[in-house]
Amino acid sequence: MRFLMLSWRDPNNPMGGGAERVSKAYLAELVRRGHEAFWFANDFPGAKPQETIEGIKIVRGGGHGTSVLKAISWYRKQPRFDLVIDQHHGIPWYAPWWCKTASVAYIHEVLGPIWKSFHYWPVSAVGQAQERWTHWFYRKIPFWTPSESTKKCLLAEGVREVVVFPNGTDATPLVELEEKRLTRPLRLVTVCRLAPNKRVDHAINAVKLLNAQGVDARLTIVGTGEVETQLKQLVQELGLTDKVTFTGPLKEAQKDAALRQAHFLIHTSVREGWGLNIIEANAMGTPAIVYPVGGLVDSTVNDVTGIVLPAEQPEAVAASLAAIVGTPARYDSYRTQAWERSKTFAWNQVLPPACDWLEAQARSKVR
Repeated sequence: MRFLMLSWRDPNNPMGGGAERVSKAYLAELVRRGHEAFWFANDFPGAKPQETIEGIKIVRGGGHGTSVLKAISWYRKQPRFDLVIDQHHGIPWYAPWWCKTASVAYIHEVLGPIWKSFHYWPVSAVGQAQERWTHWFYRKIPFWTPSESTKKCLLAEGVREVVVFPNGTDATPLVELEEKRLTRPLRLVTVCRLAPNKRVDHAINAVKLLNAQGVDARLTIVGTGEVETQLKQLVQELGLTDKVTFTGPLKEAQKDAALRQAHFLIHTSVREGWGLNIIEANAMGTPAIVYPVGGLVDSTVNDVTGIVLPAEQPEAVAASLAAIVGTPARYDSYRTQAWERSKTFAWNQVLPPACDWLEAQARSKVR
């Protein structure tokens, strides 16, 4: 069968992240099953018009406002596809109305409040409204998402059919859980694109609060992005240059090492589709402390594999960490259960049911 993924970014896009990594895993598995898989994405400076990645044929064309038209033009010259996967990132490709074959919608998270992180009112309000209208417009199209949180949002906005397949992870869990004492300094890490919606400034402020309370805490920030300069300036203003380290982007082995050394991963995002780096940290024997938002409450089991905070505030981060410093047995329990749970997200367990569903959709009647 022939599958087509429509997504704004592809795995080699400099702005790509976890969504592109997991999307690649699903399409690569379809290729291993003997199918053809194509991925149409936006062009970017220095990109090849076409290339093949792990058997997936990548095609690029257009940018914001033009890539949908480029996709339609390219699509009409191709042999018939059996399934088109319309991936939503705030704005969809409207494929069900021009692809003339079976289609599904693939969405990591309903952006909702994330619009406010990138745009001022009234643009943010328009973005949120069009997203709600889009989901109602797509209500008869099957949706695929990685978390129950996103499913609830979609059902509340009128979508009729939503399936959930949690994301897998490339991180291989430690063969044995090594000993890691909860000693001072408290080693914290955050791994993400340094974007406004990730709220890394909250993690920095939490470190300031902890040190003010007498808890020696250090933070390693892994990643790069549009707010990196502002975050470095904040560190200087707070007098934390000896407490906070920016590593920039790291290769997988180096990232795993940073996660392995940390006592906790901190995730203070506005909302996530799943929280892939949480499972990666868990695989390295490191529990997470997260804000009570969609995606993060799915990838972290509160008081079992980590801590889901009661509020989205740096004060909540600092208070929770200060409290657990005195309970090493509780910390050890988090580590063990997080590590054990991470084993259930190996790709060889996650991919089969999701790809079985995609094949079934491809065999369905034209929608």
